[in-house]
Amino acid sequence: MDKQSEDTPKFYRIRPRFKVESKLSVDELSEKINSALRSEVAPCFGKVKHGYGTLKIPQAQQHYWSPQLSLTLEETEHGTEIRGLYGPRPSVWTMFVFFYSFLGFAILIISVIGMSNISLDKSGKILLVIPILVLVFLSLYLVSYSGQKLGYKQIETLHEFIETSLGVKI
Repeated sequence: MDKQSEDTPKFYRIRPRFKVESKLSVDELSEKINSALRSEVAPCFGKVKHGYGTLKIPQAQQHYWSPQLSLTLEETEHGTEIRGLYGPRPSVWTMFVFFYSFLGFAILIISVIGMSNISLDKSGKILLVIPILVLVFLSLYLVSYSGQKLGYKQIETLHEFIETSLGVKI
């Protein structure tokens, strides 16, 4: 492994990520990771195939906030660029996108109704609901952040595994 990205993982960011380059080919890196995954002492499971892969915590150790590591291996002129993205399971991510979308849509509709009422010289009291929805929006953000903290040890486990299997400090 040659060069480490300046964007090293800070595990308390929204969707922490890393990027590193290797002189090995995509197939060689895929085989190294898959070989480490086949080991009986591997702390995670998954598969890397055709330059893409996902590593997950074993089912017995998973909880609602358990992370997964999505890997992308891409050929470059200097070798292979390895990009990793830590994130929640798709069901968790989808739930938060749904809630954020619902809140955004509700704020939009309430704004239109409230401003229409004001332009018609009627009461615009419905606009008072918007700060409450913004607080709900912010509380969802805090919930997702605390969920990430609950999954921190498992992010470290996935990170240590990928460092060990690739033989590089990321």
